[in-house]
Amino acid sequence: MTKNPANPNTIVSKADVDAYQGIDKVHFLNPEAQRLNKSLGDLAGLQHIGFHIIEVAPGKSSTELHRHYHEEECVYILEGCADAYFGTSVTPVSCGDFIGYPAGGEAHMLVNTGSSVLRCIVVGQRLAHDVVDYPRRNKRLFRHEGLAWNLVDRDDIEEPVAGRKT
Repeated sequence: MTKNPANPNTIVSKADVDAYQGIDKVHFLNPEAQRLNKSLGDLAGLQHIGFHIIEVAPGKSSTELHRHYHEEECVYILEGCADAYFGTSVTPVSCGDFIGYPAGGEAHMLVNTGSSVLRCIVVGQRLAHDVVDYPRRNKRLFRHEGLAWNLVDRDDIEEPVAGRKT
């Protein structure tokens, strides 16, 4: 990684990207969601967006089926093919396809349906607070800056009418 003296931003060269081994990740709710994650945004010191190159082996998922209430995400497929899940719909996608996941949209994930590695660019916001539903697991995740993540059963969530001023 080098610094360009004419530009204070960090430059991550192609050689840096190629040499970066990344991190093997398994989703905490889905052992079949396995990916190699190269967080180029972290290498460049980005704090408000995540920019990743991920690799997903044949037959594996990119993540657990989920939806963000506040953060947006997008994926650009560099190599391979997959099924893109949007709620209960499944759409085949492949090299060159771009997928946008608006905040509050359908639950989503990718499953590599090919015989080679699925390689994608994944970009997402890094907000201080987010709420994420995992519909297949009937779970909700609350994430708040400075606090531990909270994972709860959706059936146990209470929605009191409190604090309302008349």
